[in-house]
Amino acid sequence: MAAKKPRIQSYRKLPEGVRREIIRQAATGAMQHEIATRLGVSKQVVSTIIAPMGWVIRVEDWRTSKARLSLEERIEIALGRQRGESLRSIARRLGRDPSTISREVKRGRVDRKHGYRPVPAHKLAYKRARRPKPTKLSCNKPLRRRVIGDLEKFWSPQQISKQLQADFSDDKGMQISHETIYKCIYVQGRGELRRELARCLRTGRAKRRPRGWAGARRRKIPDMVMIADRPAEAADRAVPGHWEGDLLIGRDNKSAIGTLVERTTRYVLLLHLPINHTAPSVRDAMAKAIVKLPQSLRRSITWDQGPELAQHVQFTVDTGVQVYFCDPHSPWQRGSNENTNGLLRQYFPKGTDIVHNARQLQKVADSLNGRPRQTLNWKTPAEKFAELVATIA
Repeated sequence: MAAKKPRIQSYRKLPEGVRREIIRQAATGAMQHEIATRLGVSKQVVSTIIAPMGWVIRVEDWRTSKARLSLEERIEIALGRQRGESLRSIARRLGRDPSTISREVKRGRVDRKHGYRPVPAHKLAYKRARRPKPTKLSCNKPLRRRVIGDLEKFWSPQQISKQLQADFSDDKGMQISHETIYKCIYVQGRGELRRELARCLRTGRAKRRPRGWAGARRRKIPDMVMIADRPAEAADRAVPGHWEGDLLIGRDNKSAIGTLVERTTRYVLLLHLPINHTAPSVRDAMAKAIVKLPQSLRRSITWDQGPELAQHVQFTVDTGVQVYFCDPHSPWQRGSNENTNGLLRQYFPKGTDIVHNARQLQKVADSLNGRPRQTLNWKTPAEKFAELVATIA
């Protein structure tokens, strides 16, 4: 009867190939006594080897791509570190970039005593690689309630994100990027935000769609003063009191409201047009709104070449405010007003009758003027306008 091969009792006498095999078997979930029996070593030797590696933490048959470090490579890194090899020499032997090995050692270091531990590092990499990951909104109910509430107030995701940063500057858990909010609304399979909340966004849809635009032929308005003659102070927005205006039209051109936006503060005035939006009605509504302002805050108005302002000369005589007209098909020349009209479509969607009264219009104007704006360093138009009025007073 052949004598049994004596077990290796000393860690220092253990061949390096046996060490690797002990670690590999431990990573697959084998118990210490099973490894000791198979490889002819003592349990103390197995314990001594796998303890610095992270003990037995099974990774469920995770097969990594060539771009990721495998468990075997992580074991080689640990053994190389034990031998005192440099990270560059380990990288050369594994055919990896030194920065890859450096980042891996930093991520897999548990503490100063044990240093890099390959099995927990592999387990952590497996956990990080799993998809899909839980989103911030799915894990944070107070944040989700706040975001939904602001969306229902027609705030944009970027406005919500910046306001959260201001309100919770010391709490990262209550901050979220605007891109994350968009993804939670639009990306399939994410139920953190209701799909119908997409209607609260300015566009009302998930993707931008190219839309053709056919400009209508318009009759020339007599005695127009073009935007090229507007004072230079209006162009750079340094001096307040210059306004941009337009009409927001309802279904079948049967209803409308007038909009005026102050270029410096983006403050909005909405004109009540209950009967019609002919030139006399628009002139009277605009004059009624503009004369309530301080003299220094009514310098000029920029409008497109719409027939509703055909009586601009009479308006200037009544109020002393000069009207300038944009070039044809040049909406960017009154960009603040175009942006505001886009925001107003959240309250008055296209293709619907604009049914309103003066109180409803004021409520909508207050809502717009209470939104923080990026261009105002996340202050609201109401705050900036109040600062101007206080300065004048």
